[in-house]
Amino acid sequence: MALPDISHIALEEVCSNLPNGGERRLGQESMTRMVAESIAEESHLVVRAGTGTGKSLAYLLPCILSQKPTIVATATKALQDQLAQKDLPFLQLHLDTPFSFSVLKGRSNYVCRQRLVEYELSDQQQSFDEPSMGVNEEHINSIIEWSNDTVTGDRSELSFEPSNATWEKVSVSSNECPGRSKCPSGGNCFTENARDLAATSDIVVTNLHLYALDISSENSFLPEHEVVVLDEAHKVEEILSSSLGFEIHQGKFRSLFRDASSVLSACSELENVSELSEIFDAALSPHLNKRVIPPEDVVLSDALDLAETRLVALSSVLRNLPDLETLEFGTRVTRVVQSIDSLLENVRIARWLEEELVAWVESLYGRPCLKVALLSVDHILNENLWPIRTVILTSATVPANLAVRLGLDEEDFSYEDVGSPFDFENQALLYCASHLPDPRAENYREALHDEIERLIIAAGGRSLVLFTSRRALDEATSYLRPRLPWTVFHQDDLPKPALMAAFAREEESCLFGTKGLWHGIDVPGPSCSLVIIDRIPFPSPVDPLLSARREKIGDRSFHEIDLPIAATELSQGVGRLIRSTSDFGVAAVLDSRLAKNRSYRGQLIEALPPMTRTTDQESVLSYLKRIETRI
Repeated sequence: MALPDISHIALEEVCSNLPNGGERRLGQESMTRMVAESIAEESHLVVRAGTGTGKSLAYLLPCILSQKPTIVATATKALQDQLAQKDLPFLQLHLDTPFSFSVLKGRSNYVCRQRLVEYELSDQQQSFDEPSMGVNEEHINSIIEWSNDTVTGDRSELSFEPSNATWEKVSVSSNECPGRSKCPSGGNCFTENARDLAATSDIVVTNLHLYALDISSENSFLPEHEVVVLDEAHKVEEILSSSLGFEIHQGKFRSLFRDASSVLSACSELENVSELSEIFDAALSPHLNKRVIPPEDVVLSDALDLAETRLVALSSVLRNLPDLETLEFGTRVTRVVQSIDSLLENVRIARWLEEELVAWVESLYGRPCLKVALLSVDHILNENLWPIRTVILTSATVPANLAVRLGLDEEDFSYEDVGSPFDFENQALLYCASHLPDPRAENYREALHDEIERLIIAAGGRSLVLFTSRRALDEATSYLRPRLPWTVFHQDDLPKPALMAAFAREEESCLFGTKGLWHGIDVPGPSCSLVIIDRIPFPSPVDPLLSARREKIGDRSFHEIDLPIAATELSQGVGRLIRSTSDFGVAAVLDSRLAKNRSYRGQLIEALPPMTRTTDQESVLSYLKRIETRI
């Protein structure tokens, strides 16, 4: 029997064990067959699967039944957790075909046993002279205690959230690790154990960042595989571009100085590297929030030249230290040398910035940071992915030009839209406040706040309000909190999991947030009966990376870059509304351009679920009041 038929039968059997009693989802059935056909024919598939489709089971089943080693890479931890803690264990329980799975993350996500040993043996246990470093000694001691009991060593298992500075003291990046054979703790390394388990697993769940590194390094991070599913595919280009780039800032030199000081006595080479922190701050500060071309900037190119000279000198001193044959000491030195080599490579790349790279300066913890990213990723995928594996790209929102931007020609893939099981036409109303001023007008903010207030009152609270800027969020929160009789949560009030739990639990509450809440928020039921979006989420016109891409494309850039991004983000935001077959609600876009701008409104609306649409304020207020009465 062919794989599509086997997968279809298995889907029926598996779904009969779901809590909903085997509710049939035509989109899920279609997607399962399409994925199975793609795997059987070794062809690429791009599939848009709307909210509620059950796309995870639709791609997992054919992958498992094909018995081909498979990687599933996602953009968010929430989806990784869903796959590893819910979907895959469910399939192991109810699928006749036995299979194994594992989760693999980047090395820095796991605690390093060797770093813990070195910390406990050190005479300088956390005698930090700089409180601003943000290192918490109590947390490190708790991590040491936890490391004796944990099986995985995965940071996400901690009962508390250590600061990044604290975690850096007990972990290593792939650039620092000397490898299992050269490390005293290599035989009991959490990362190596995770990689060993992944190497024998049928399904490996990972993140898009690690998959990007694997592609660029010719399969040195992940096990060999024949099939890859790139879930949340609308984030692939963004994540691959940033993951295959790097950043240079004063913290890199400070951290290197501290690590080198632990194995090296005071010397001029060490002090010279320490001075690079302030030199880079001074060279980068004038370019904050701007693109830079280092070869054309004398001050910055001189700073990079100086960094190269001093890093080479420090590396030479370390490589010539005595006692390197001592395993423990040699491991510590090797780790520092590898950190230097990695930073040195980045310095050289930034210094002579090639055409396919873009550099800019942005603020990182209040200090300037040089960021370098790939202008496009299609050439890497054309070389290291498309010709080698079967690829399934899927998301609830798929930009119209996604496959092309990733380097696929039309004849190289199939595109399908399997829709959603939700009856959007009867479950939801799309409201565009066409009477409001243009968002760029001076009187827009005041009118916006009044409109939000009317809508929320009509809904009886129960609202998720999404803003495209931090300033808009803060202004609206300050203005509306004293005017509304219900709790108004600001996204900074609680950690995200606690925030979502509070919003769902306190049914009449409202939640105000920015881009962090546009994705991955799943609050079914009456708690989220109204989703308000302040304006069309066009990307910033001064975004350095996008500006470079616009320059490369020219006159078509708005329709090939800005509009697809806005359509995808808008669809993601609106997608927070209907999360189950029993949900009803309103998605309100308070940007009159969605109703009035004929040149692009059609493409934006096409990306949204097929909801009933209106621009009449009284109609939407009446609709919201009817929903509140029904609750």
